[in-house]
Amino acid sequence: MPATPPSEELLDYTTSCLLPTPWAQFTLHAFVEHATGKEHLAMTLGDISDGAPVLARVHSECLTGDVLFSQRCDCGAQLEGALKKIADEGRGILLYLRQEGRGIGLVNKIRAYRLQEAGADTVEANLQLGFQADARNYALCKPMLAQFGIKSLRLMTNNPRKIDAMEKLGVNVSERVPLLVNRNAFNNTYLNTKEAKLGHMMQPQLDAVVEDGQL
Repeated sequence: MPATPPSEELLDYTTSCLLPTPWAQFTLHAFVEHATGKEHLAMTLGDISDGAPVLARVHSECLTGDVLFSQRCDCGAQLEGALKKIADEGRGILLYLRQEGRGIGLVNKIRAYRLQEAGADTVEANLQLGFQADARNYALCKPMLAQFGIKSLRLMTNNPRKIDAMEKLGVNVSERVPLLVNRNAFNNTYLNTKEAKLGHMMQPQLDAVVEDGQL
């Protein structure tokens, strides 16, 4: 069980339990956000409080991809790929934030999908609904990481904005670990749009730690 209290009064740690998965037995930790009552999760494995950079994934909820196996995005594959990589190393953390649809919620995400079926891309659809292209807020990550004494990450992401957000929170990102998975006929345009309009780094690298298609 985590011993260090959160550094900011944004949420409360509530409880933990063991969570066996196909890749390893993680420890699952629950947090409740003060402002919204939303429940956020952390999954940890191994000794992550020894001061060394921790392999990490900050994953925003995607019910359609994570639970319903949607091929319209790469979210479910990224979740599985990140957990497998943490299991392979025997040490790491995954933060699961309740920020469906890049922060617009599940129903509005489905509305955005309808607009995409009519010809809009993922960014245009969010804007047409009156939202930002990406409305996620990563401020909760700092107190969640502080709960475990984590100050430095090896962050699994393709999103430079996520790295910037961590750095602005005072969380050091010592390494970016690419997470390129599950490009397919249904999400190819979506991934290209994230690269062109949101700056995501979607090209394979020779030093990639998690390689395309390896789950």
